[in-house]
Amino acid sequence: MSRRHSVYYFNTQEEDAFEQLGLALSSMISVYHRACSEFVILCIGTDRVTGDSLGPLIGYKLSRINLDRIYVYGTLDCPVHAQNLDETLAIIHEEHPNIPIIAIDASLGNKKHLGYITLGKGPLLPGAGVNKDLTAVGDICITGIVNTSGLLEHMLLQTTRLSTVMNLADCIAKAIHFAYFDRPKMTGRIGTFFHSLTS
Repeated sequence: MSRRHSVYYFNTQEEDAFEQLGLALSSMISVYHRACSEFVILCIGTDRVTGDSLGPLIGYKLSRINLDRIYVYGTLDCPVHAQNLDETLAIIHEEHPNIPIIAIDASLGNKKHLGYITLGKGPLLPGAGVNKDLTAVGDICITGIVNTSGLLEHMLLQTTRLSTVMNLADCIAKAIHFAYFDRPKMTGRIGTFFHSLTS
């Protein structure tokens, strides 16, 4: 794990990456959303493009787990993408007012961070990697770097390796599962871990 401008990077090639990410997510929730017992997880993307399918894959995985008071939007069956993002946000705000949103999306990055996961406080900008101007969303954001940035971003997403996307999806889903079920047991570890993140 590394830190850059209050965004934390996790290498999925490390065996304990999902635990690191889960603990960091728990820490962030404990510090900024301690009073909240409910969360929306908004998984953005489309299954029609390999590189953009990260969100729906994670949503699919999470929807098959019984996570009480966690509301998942964006799955393989019902993806949330550029065409229905604002409509979905309106539904979320109506159905779950004042509940923090954890937003998840695929992203492009530099070569050394290919296959990394990022975690940050605040909203993400869906579609920024392919020059789309979409509504910023999320109180906490998680991205998976599926390919390198450069020219012809849409083509890069279409030629992204499925194995990269699957590894990222598995790690993020396992991290959320880890944070959800193990967070009550980790009070002391969370405080120590967040101090190490912010120092």
